[in-house]
Amino acid sequence: MKKASSFVLILLLCLVLSTLPLVRAAEDSWTTLEPMPTARSSFGVAVVDGKIYAIGGYNGTALNTNEMYDPETDTWTRKTSMPTARSNFGIAVFQNKIHVMGGYVRYSGFLDVHEVYDVETDTWETRNNSSSYGAYFSANVVGNEIFLIGGSLSPFHPWHTSDENRVYHPLTDTWTIKEPLPTAVSHHASTVLDNELYVIGGQDIEFNAKYDLNHVYDVETDTWSYKTPLSSSIFGATACATSGFFAPKRIHLLKENIHYGYDPENDSWTQETRMLTSRSGVGVAVVNDEIYVIGGYDGENYRNENEKYTPADYIPEFPSWIVLPLFFVATLVGVVARRKFFRSA
Repeated sequence: MKKASSFVLILLLCLVLSTLPLVRAAEDSWTTLEPMPTARSSFGVAVVDGKIYAIGGYNGTALNTNEMYDPETDTWTRKTSMPTARSNFGIAVFQNKIHVMGGYVRYSGFLDVHEVYDVETDTWETRNNSSSYGAYFSANVVGNEIFLIGGSLSPFHPWHTSDENRVYHPLTDTWTIKEPLPTAVSHHASTVLDNELYVIGGQDIEFNAKYDLNHVYDVETDTWSYKTPLSSSIFGATACATSGFFAPKRIHLLKENIHYGYDPENDSWTQETRMLTSRSGVGVAVVNDEIYVIGGYDGENYRNENEKYTPADYIPEFPSWIVLPLFFVATLVGVVARRKFFRSA
């Protein structure tokens, strides 16, 4: 009887452990998911509580559309539209609120609008400040600050390119100016990794210049440095970062048939598997170190594809449902061990 009980417990434990994702993915892969309801490009994406929000953009007209994607259920939900239709704006998340800053409307020009979306109440509010003017800049959160870097800022000369490093303080609703970017750029890619802010590629249309530069900004020292540049100049790409928790720590740069990975440990770039559908102006989001590439423009049509990239050496997220079976098995093992202890005593 004791042997049978022990066998059953061991069998249960093996069944539970066999479902655990302990093996890394040997190769990277792309998966096609539920498409975004509204085809568009040049929109903003933000992640809050594991949900992806696709906001604004352009598909022949400026949009204020706000659609939420749930990776767990592979479904989209329409949310309250942004008050101001626009594209090519800065977007950042601070304390579960989405800040949308500046932007561009064709035939109307650049906007001086800063609107904040509360995902819990599904409502928008307008911030009364004027430093979010312009478009084609990057917006990233580091600590308690939102950094707006580069872009086209002049209302009188639409293609004047800026080197400004403007910082918004959400807690006080104030702005400050930090050390400017060494090279003025717009249409660049940008992301944050290990509290360092990367500004990659970009262009200066005013001087017909395109860049392969890889700038890195140290927030604590307010200084810029250069890392290994790209193999060629790239503008209009999108960047994101995997944290090193589920997947190796990397910066991923995506545009059309381009997919580069940057390893910060050895300061090197490698070519990664390109996305399934070639397009530019995509929205990119990272959830649990998997990358979602959404929407875009293929040169003829606005797209609504939603493709997920799983990096090589990826360890799937530990499933929450497994906790209860593990607790059950551990309890049974504990009870049996306790009985054996008292009987032997």
